[in-house]
Amino acid sequence: MPLSPKTLREIQTYVRGGFAGRDRIIEIFCEEMYEPGELNESEVIVSVDAAITNLAKERSTWPTITDCERLDHVFDALNKRGIIAIQNAGYTQSDGYDDVMEARARHPNPDGLVGYCFYHGQDLERAVNGLGLFLAFGPIEAKNEQSDGPRVGFAIVEELAQAGFDTEWDGTFSERIRIPKIDWKRR
Repeated sequence: MPLSPKTLREIQTYVRGGFAGRDRIIEIFCEEMYEPGELNESEVIVSVDAAITNLAKERSTWPTITDCERLDHVFDALNKRGIIAIQNAGYTQSDGYDDVMEARARHPNPDGLVGYCFYHGQDLERAVNGLGLFLAFGPIEAKNEQSDGPRVGFAIVEELAQAGFDTEWDGTFSERIRIPKIDWKRR
């Protein structure tokens, strides 16, 4: 039985997201997102391969520096400023926060950390589909969310602006930062 249009769109999103390779995407669809045996594995393989081939053809038309590469630079700059910055952190906001806490535990200088910034898999899906990118953020110490959260947010917005991104944010810890326009092209 052929894959549904919904499943084909999901495959496109995973391929375009750029964080999982061919074999991992096949595994996600055949063993995790859907029950094992629910999808015809050979149909998944054909669809993943077609999506990868189409994306490879498109890459030749991409700009020299993509929005994703500019975002990579922003996340590198944030990490240098003591803000744990993680791309595609889990699938939900709570998954992303768990990833931040794991990164904090492994960090060589945890006392030098001031905050965190991440987007998760659901945010990535929206970005790939042209709906902007939301960024979660906050101070390392949860008890300081209201006092220090906005400072971390302003540092993130500053780095995004320096990289040429427009943002939407109300300046509080209560609202995530949004990049309303991001052309998702990850090499």
